[in-house]
Amino acid sequence: MNQLSDIYEYMRAHAAELGERILDSYPALHQADDPPSPLLNNLLRQPFPAQTLAIMGLAKRWVRARTANVVAECGTGKTLIALAAMHVHSAGRPFSALAMVPPHLVGKWAREAFQTVPHIRVFLIDDLRNGGMTSAPHGVNEVRLRRGGIVREGLKTSLTDLRLAKHFSSPRRRWESLCPGPGLFVVGRERAKLGYFWRHAYVVPRSGRQRGCVVNPESGEIILTDDGRLTAADFAKTKTKIAEVLSQCGDKPRRRHHAPLWQADNHKIARAAPVDFISRHLHGFFDYAVCDELHQLAGDTAQGNALGTLAACSDRIVGLTGTLLGGYADDLYNILFRQQAARMTGKGYSWGSAGRAAFAADYGVLEKITRIEPAENACSDGKISFSVRRRPGASPLLFGEFLMDSCAFVFLEDICDALPAYQEDVIQVAMDEPMAAAYARLEANIGDALKDHRGNRSVLSVMLNALLLYPDHPYGLGDLWGVERDQTGARHKFHIAETEDLPEAPIYSKERRLLEEIRSELAEGRRVQVFAVYTQKRDVTSRLERILREAGISCAVMRSQIETAKREEWYERRLKEGVQVFIAHPKLVETGLDLLFAPTLIFYESGYSLHTLRQASRRSWRIGQTQDVRVKFLCYENTMQSSCLRLMGKKLLVALTMEGKFAGEGLQTLDRDEDMLSSMARELVERNGIGESADAVWRQLNAEHGKLFGLGRQPATEIKTGIREEMMNQQPSSPLSAPVPCGILFDASFSSGSIANLVKETDRENAARIRSRVDIPEQGLLFP
Repeated sequence: MNQLSDIYEYMRAHAAELGERILDSYPALHQADDPPSPLLNNLLRQPFPAQTLAIMGLAKRWVRARTANVVAECGTGKTLIALAAMHVHSAGRPFSALAMVPPHLVGKWAREAFQTVPHIRVFLIDDLRNGGMTSAPHGVNEVRLRRGGIVREGLKTSLTDLRLAKHFSSPRRRWESLCPGPGLFVVGRERAKLGYFWRHAYVVPRSGRQRGCVVNPESGEIILTDDGRLTAADFAKTKTKIAEVLSQCGDKPRRRHHAPLWQADNHKIARAAPVDFISRHLHGFFDYAVCDELHQLAGDTAQGNALGTLAACSDRIVGLTGTLLGGYADDLYNILFRQQAARMTGKGYSWGSAGRAAFAADYGVLEKITRIEPAENACSDGKISFSVRRRPGASPLLFGEFLMDSCAFVFLEDICDALPAYQEDVIQVAMDEPMAAAYARLEANIGDALKDHRGNRSVLSVMLNALLLYPDHPYGLGDLWGVERDQTGARHKFHIAETEDLPEAPIYSKERRLLEEIRSELAEGRRVQVFAVYTQKRDVTSRLERILREAGISCAVMRSQIETAKREEWYERRLKEGVQVFIAHPKLVETGLDLLFAPTLIFYESGYSLHTLRQASRRSWRIGQTQDVRVKFLCYENTMQSSCLRLMGKKLLVALTMEGKFAGEGLQTLDRDEDMLSSMARELVERNGIGESADAVWRQLNAEHGKLFGLGRQPATEIKTGIREEMMNQQPSSPLSAPVPCGILFDASFSSGSIANLVKETDRENAARIRSRVDIPEQGLLFP
């Protein structure tokens, strides 16, 4: 036997045995050859095979736990999966579900519910308020499907009425008498969190020992902070709610309690946040809660808090997203805490910045920087300072301990085997000499300012935006200023750098390359969507529009003023006008739009939001597309633009790994700084083909379903294996003699392939060993 010199040779030598052991240790919750629920036959539209696996996995997950997530690419039918899973899990009994969705998808959710679940009734939660415009809908209104559109007709009620039991035993029993079948309530995310107006609440006594001072109305005492007592001016200059924790009343001790120093403003519109009202007065009313575009609820915002509220007041909850991870481990911290608070506290994490920092230290990548400044004299030591920075990256344990047992992963190629090719290209362009010289001077000046004002966040912000924008808009930026505070807290401006104005008329090298790419695509009869992120004061999109029109190319710019619900209509009108090139901020098309008419997407500017970039890059590559899809990223070489794309590539690699895919080309090739486990996974997958047995099962599965759905698979584009993380705390009933349909993503599990679903549960002993990585060497360019 050959001597094994390192872990890579060991894994290559024993890849087959490792793969079999992995598949044997983590059996799928719903195997490809397991019969699906007969209730699926009752649906008004039948799911694809991969969707069926996701539906059954999600329904079985709900039997064992309250929370689940579906991480699925754009166009894979997340809405169908969620609706069908509720239909299956309810076992034919009537249910009530609440879906919190982006505002422009409210109508789409209602329409798909009618087209999927038989006899379902759909209600829109328009608001919870007194008064309002008589022409606008208010309260809770039933909608129906008429000629493919949604119209409001039927039952009209309100949340305050739904909470009343009247002569029934509970509000839910009363509701079942009104709606004896399945019911879906849909609320836009913006309206769900729209609460009451508030104002500060404090008292200024006109007599007594606290006369003229601001006091807490509850205790009658002045309000003390670390900086002294609060004054009316302090309240006037802040828009943040202030509260106090009271532990005594006067001189007498009392039980500690929270004393808010704000109250509802009775001089403004009387309204309440629907989600807050539901949590207080309709707890247990809803069997299921659905949170669409889950990644947009990760922040410390009212919308994010609504996720936690729904998780607490509903019986079962599912989150839907196409981009779960943004490249950093702590992107998931708020989501996990809101969905699985008991689990997070059980692992020792607390809500807040301290817990988030601990989570990032355990599962993320932190860079510790030690600076040693030389000693000022022979009698003193050098000054040592430390700083810790968050870097893109996530431990595979994050997948094993938090995602493997709660997430279903579905990828577009699992749904449809006739997808066209998808190609990504990063195009780096050399600067023209005058611009290169001006950029170098600006970069040097900003670098000097960074050294002189080390740690100043305003300099960092100015640096990022100026160096990203200047090459695309090298005029009109003026002087760059930063802000710092003195010892008294007063703000002072200081000069960072002066930008050099270049002529506005010339077409610069990146713009020339953009014209070349567009002309090449148009010559093939392919429309183009161009993305740029600077659209306001320094508007790059207007410059691109002028350049394209001067070149004789018909183009149009979509502005943010176009309402979300009307953006699809805007594209339809432009198509009728014969527009060839569309220009927009990628965030405007991030969700809810299909750009099948534009098979070429060019990111003239990418920005630095991975969620937005991933969502926008998939707007054209979806079911129904007949042309090959090309995604191109333009940047100036050796600039902040290329550095930004490199960082995005690293973050993308992390996100793909957590979702079960490696990508070997495209954007992420800009930075191949992988950790050891990633390299090990790549060695194992690319050279030993773990997961080939799963390929065989998926070929067989799709051949069988092809007889029903007319799907075929060409040999050159066979369905690749997937990750099926199915939550199960049991041993397989028999040894793994037949291939498992869903490869497995964890500790050393590296299935080669495209991906559909779902959920696996490990016991507490095995959880500590989980490492998740999967590669797809044949289809290495995919953004999930």
